Amino acid sequence: MILGASTFVEGVDNAFMLILGISFFFLIGITLTIILFIYRYNEKRNPKATPVKDSVTLEVTWTVIPIILVLGMFYYGYVGWIPMKRPPSEGVMVTANARMWSFNFRYENGRVSDKLYVPKDTAVIVNLNALDVLHSFYIPAFRIKEDMVPGLANNRSWFEATKVGSYTIFCAEYCGLQHSYMLSEVVVMEQEDFWNWYNDPDAMVEEIPEDANLALLGRQLVQAKGCVACHSLDGSNLVGPSFAGRFGETITVITGGQEREIEYNEEYITRSIYEPDADISVGFRPGQMLSYEGEITEQEIELIVEFMKSLSEE
Repeated sequence: MILGASTFVEGVDNAFMLILGISFFFLIGITLTIILFIYRYNEKRNPKATPVKDSVTLEVTWTVIPIILVLGMFYYGYVGWIPMKRPPSEGVMVTANARMWSFNFRYENGRVSDKLYVPKDTAVIVNLNALDVLHSFYIPAFRIKEDMVPGLANNRSWFEATKVGSYTIFCAEYCGLQHSYMLSEVVVMEQEDFWNWYNDPDAMVEEIPEDANLALLGRQLVQAKGCVACHSLDGSNLVGPSFAGRFGETITVITGGQEREIEYNEEYITRSIYEPDADISVGFRPGQMLSYEGEITEQEIELIVEFMKSLSEE
């Protein structure tokens, strides 16, 4: 059983254990009955078939008992499910944005993070927003899963975490090539620590050491943002043009319907991240990439640029 860390755990686990227990009971019981019948009523022991008379008692029994069991399973499932569909009127509001193939989380004060930071013992209401295709917001330790449907209004989930720690967030709906890499974390903090982070823009910012490998940090960033699913690092073309060996070169793009040549530099990279349809490389289609404005900072773009430079130096 996966570690439980929310108020939904007991209701979901009770339903799960009941259904699993009933399933195992009948699996073992039916299997033993089959073995008994094979032994007791085989052809050697009963060479002549014996007619079996109808039994109203038996028929009522095998009808009533399954109905009671099914209603019992439904009841426990309903009791565990209905609180999930009734979010409280107050709590920490977060918007979860899902795209191929990453999550990011936007708070009411404008903070954006690639991890979901939440306070312990406080209701967290998550507005679910899919930016491209169908995704699913799944936190096993919290026993919650809700589909993220593009354009669906009032699509939300909620939870109240009960244990400090980090827990994995999965996309539980197949959403394309890099679906299995679409992971994030929910970080449960003590309430005081959370509100310090929430109110201080610099509270969770990691300083980059002077001796840090900026190109490596940039590589980790494009992998975390899911960029490598559409842009290869080896020169081959995928959904978009390859990142390999292009920095500093002159490339041909289509801008406003007109073909032109520009330099593949920091300005072009920044524009491509924030306005992906502004300059379309010849041979590729517009509308394949969504803007990362508000999700990738200028500091992060600098790291991406250093990574692009390193690919041209290899």
